[in-house]
Amino acid sequence: MDRLSNTVRPYAWGSTTAIPALLGIAPTGEPQAEMWMGAHPGAPSRVTRTTASGETELALTEAIDADPEGELGARTVARFGPRLPFLLKLLAAGAPLSVQVHPNLEQAGEGYADEEARGVPIDAPHRTYKDANHKPELICALTPFDGLCGFRRPNEAADAMEALGVDSLKPYVDLLRAHPEEAALREVLTAILGAEPAEMADTVAEAAAAAERLGGAHAPYARIAHHFPGDPGVLAAMLLNYVQLQPGEALFLGAGVPHAYLDGLGVEIMANSDNVLRCGLTPKHIDVPELLRIVRFEATEPGVLRPEAAPSGEELYETPADEFALSRYTLASGAAPTELTAPTPQILLCTAGSVTVGELTLGPGESAYVPADETVEAAGPGTLFRATVAA
Repeated sequence: MDRLSNTVRPYAWGSTTAIPALLGIAPTGEPQAEMWMGAHPGAPSRVTRTTASGETELALTEAIDADPEGELGARTVARFGPRLPFLLKLLAAGAPLSVQVHPNLEQAGEGYADEEARGVPIDAPHRTYKDANHKPELICALTPFDGLCGFRRPNEAADAMEALGVDSLKPYVDLLRAHPEEAALREVLTAILGAEPAEMADTVAEAAAAAERLGGAHAPYARIAHHFPGDPGVLAAMLLNYVQLQPGEALFLGAGVPHAYLDGLGVEIMANSDNVLRCGLTPKHIDVPELLRIVRFEATEPGVLRPEAAPSGEELYETPADEFALSRYTLASGAAPTELTAPTPQILLCTAGSVTVGELTLGPGESAYVPADETVEAAGPGTLFRATVAA
């Protein structure tokens, strides 16, 4: 078992205070958006191992590469190859993230192979597929957490746009009312992303001002527009469901579902992939033709997940993902230690209190990596999130 040393990514949308507050350290004044825990090559966690030359700090990727089956277990290697298949994060949004969507496994494989065949450099700004993997993900709120998730019904989106009283939105309103669901959503998103930028900027500005005047259900979109003035993604956002999670509640984001996180602190887990197609609220490249191939144009209810309790005290967030499973333990003071040994690799993250894991003591925001089949017990008082590979 290893205590993890993790990298915090300073993306511009990150909160300046949420992660420092959890860690009990002073803010730097800079955004601290995501703390990565795992073996992603972009920012792998670091561990300290004893070697012939003494204690050595190395990346978790290096430890796994040296003994894949010993670290991950034979079952994980057989299913996913010699790599940790998930990435765990603390995510702290202080401003809206881009509206984005992830491909399914088949689409990712096709897209990656196509860009490789065309010789698109992996680091090119217009490159869409960084790898051949899909990216299902789950976000679990640690604080009240706002986001957008999935298309709402076309008539609901039409009502919201019509209430703004902006003449240049009328064609979108008419499309949403005139066509069946899939065609309506596809045509309106295509029109928004393909519109002339200067005209769209004026429409977005009018819509934002009206949303601010109306408040209520329109307030989130006014807030988005404040961060992204003139961005057509503001109108794309109006096609989506607005969701407010309370601490302990979660959202699962499957392939093809457009979504964006707006504000709050959460624990996020995902398949270890970088494949993201953006729909707006970003200066980055938007590949409209590929986006339209990937998006599922259907209205969905944003299913809020609550953990299902097991007799062991584990509270599991059930998802269809194979690469990961996320659960939570609330460990009481003085209770018998909880057995956490598993045939798969684990990352254990404390989010409250003080948790003893083996010989390690973890405070809020601190984490540990447990290789497959290593015996481990945990005791509180505190809250512990457990990330591992799905059974």
